[in-house]
Amino acid sequence: VSQRTREIGVRLAIGAQPSHVLRMMLVQGMRPVLVGVVLGLAAAAMITRALRVFLFGISPTDPIAFLTAAAVVLSVALVACYVPSRRATSIDPVGAIRSE
Repeated sequence: VSQRTREIGVRLAIGAQPSHVLRMMLVQGMRPVLVGVVLGLAAAAMITRALRVFLFGISPTDPIAFLTAAAVVLSVALVACYVPSRRATSIDPVGAIRSE
């Protein structure tokens, strides 16, 4: 977000709604996270046989463990994307354009 401050300022200066800019930043920030979570869940499901020896008290394909891990990663990533994006939508467009 900090690298794109000037772009965000230009978008706001030409009339973009702050909510649209916020949505754009969230989508662009969460897309790689979603891909990573899907690939991570698929990889974890494939290597459960090798890890079966190390797991005590839960089954290797415990859906609650898989969903909890995915939910935690997605929640942290959403907050990490939302906070700077929200701050960026409140910048002064003229100041952002003049900053560089």
